[in-house]
Amino acid sequence: MRRIVLWALSTLSALVLLFSYHTSTSSEAAPSAAAPVVPGASSGTDGSSSSGSASSGSSSSGSSSSGSGSSSSGSTKSSGTFAGDAVDTRWGVVQVQVTVSAGRITKADVLQVPWNNPRDQEINSQAVPMLNQEVVRAQSAQIDMVSGATVTSDGYLQSLQSAIDKANL
Repeated sequence: MRRIVLWALSTLSALVLLFSYHTSTSSEAAPSAAAPVVPGASSGTDGSSSSGSASSGSSSSGSSSSGSGSSSSGSTKSSGTFAGDAVDTRWGVVQVQVTVSAGRITKADVLQVPWNNPRDQEINSQAVPMLNQEVVRAQSAQIDMVSGATVTSDGYLQSLQSAIDKANL
């Protein structure tokens, strides 16, 4: 009798622990509904509202309008704003935009970044400014990833390289 009571209590405890465990995999479906944007990142971006999908077709159409200023210039020094491809990561879509003046990167912003839960917000609010500063300092995609934000950093670097390629830097 004592064994049965002990077995029942331990089974009940295990079930309570199992059902109270919250995973973060439920936030993976959210990025397709709306494009998460970092507060204060960049308020006047053109084409960011049309890039809700992670397909390469919508991101290239959004970036062709923003990169049209540099295609009319015949010099080797490009200028303008160039949006990289939207990169679908494990936690959500990451998309980077660079502003180029006279062939130099003057500003880097994120158009989209995972922002679905408090943990995403905590990680990305610290990692994104560091990544943006490193891009301007390094003038390339050869920057260090941010520890603790590996997935976001990887998506950031892929989208950044796409934006740099579109700027012909």
